[in-house]
Amino acid sequence: MIVDRQGRSFRNLRVSLTAACNYACTYCVPDGKRLVAAQDELSAAALVRGVQYLIEAAGIERLRITGGEPLVSPRLEEFLHGVAPLGLADISLTTNGQLLSRKLPLLLDTGIRRLNVSLDTLDPDAFRGIARGGDLRTVLDGLERARAAGLRIKVNMVPLRGRNVDQVLPLLDYCLDRGFELRFIELMRMGHLARDSAGFHAQFIGLDALLALIGEHYEYQQASAPVDATALRYEVPGRGYFGVIANESVPFCRTCSRLRLSSTGWLHGCLSSSNRHYVGDLLELPREQALPALQGLLQKALGDKQEVAFSGGATVMKIIGG
Repeated sequence: MIVDRQGRSFRNLRVSLTAACNYACTYCVPDGKRLVAAQDELSAAALVRGVQYLIEAAGIERLRITGGEPLVSPRLEEFLHGVAPLGLADISLTTNGQLLSRKLPLLLDTGIRRLNVSLDTLDPDAFRGIARGGDLRTVLDGLERARAAGLRIKVNMVPLRGRNVDQVLPLLDYCLDRGFELRFIELMRMGHLARDSAGFHAQFIGLDALLALIGEHYEYQQASAPVDATALRYEVPGRGYFGVIANESVPFCRTCSRLRLSSTGWLHGCLSSSNRHYVGDLLELPREQALPALQGLLQKALGDKQEVAFSGGATVMKIIGG
């Protein structure tokens, strides 16, 4: 296991199956164009080897499958079947839910029992304005089907001033009623928002404002969370839990254990660093040749992590996953 001077190591791996996405969310892409798959995306077999090698080289324990939108990837089925027997403590998947009903049998068959579903509003008009794609009713139907199948579900919402603040309480009610854990994600200085400070601040809503709004309608108390958790968790007694990923208000860089592998074979040790490390060629090598070289790159990737707080990054978030 590789450890830095703050005691951080890589334990959580996020693999982007594809950069392609059937949405074009306003906080992700500025021009309304849906992201498309790159010409040089790795095969499912190479990505599975990447996970296997990173388990050995870095001590990875947990895997989250991301995108773009992973459910649109033609590599999804082969990748899921490939990683299922690798002995990971947890395998989860993040999706916008548009194809969830259609892909649910595959997810269940390959052992996925935990989902994060991005949903920024329950209002159909606001949904179309933010996502610039998809259909709200289809997403809600997918959530109900996944819930009925027994999957544990977290719903991710990015509150945006002037766009969906009026949906904070309706979404919280919706999630508490169904046993979902709602996660409010503070807007991040990623991609075009890293360059547009005025646009970022015009939309940003922080932890204190969110808690004040929720506190007008609910009593809540802080709940426990793992040491390396990204979210501050809160309990509404007798109802359930919600969380806030407060990357701006309460940075969590000091305990970050996340590593990202892009669909094109780049390792990203930190969202707030422009550094990346190509491992696509190593994934074609035998284990005994790949692991020593991979450990050297992992040391560099761990050194890319911010010491204290997230400061933004030019990379488009959906290219390397959430």
